[in-house]
Amino acid sequence: MSVNEHKQEAPSSVSCMVLTVSDTRNMENDKSGLLMKTLLKKAGHSVVQHRIVKDDYTEIQACIREAEQNSAIEALLINGGTGITFRDTTYEAVSSMLDKELPGFGELFRYLSYTKDIGPAAMLSRAIAGVRSTTAIFSTPGSQGAVKLAMEELIVPELSHVMREIYKDLHWNGMGE
Repeated sequence: MSVNEHKQEAPSSVSCMVLTVSDTRNMENDKSGLLMKTLLKKAGHSVVQHRIVKDDYTEIQACIREAEQNSAIEALLINGGTGITFRDTTYEAVSSMLDKELPGFGELFRYLSYTKDIGPAAMLSRAIAGVRSTTAIFSTPGSQGAVKLAMEELIVPELSHVMREIYKDLHWNGMGE
């Protein structure tokens, strides 16, 4: 089957959780989390939960486990904590919990960041994506520009297709539509 045929079989809506990792943001000033929610809803997906946690390895992993165990959540979208400072632990928390990594996500995100936005500073991003059990996980930097780029260029165009690929091994038959 071609990619286009796969996309035709993909669910039209994916149930998502948005997680912002930040030591300073709250629900009132979480512009990147709100942007993720807005772009997901605009694309026809649903956001069943939105949370903010401190940049803490254990707290991030607890949220990943929560998303994986909640049958109402198909995809977890994380923003923040992907840099190289000592406090940035999102990459380590996410990467250690993935059953399957999607290395192309981080590679493409850094390429697009390099060519469209920030030049060689793109190498400082540790964006990552993959799958844990049947939950798709995408982790982006926390800036609004990074979230907008990742959502519009990578996540939104492929989210349904990613879920189709996850579900096909479970004898997917239109679940999520």
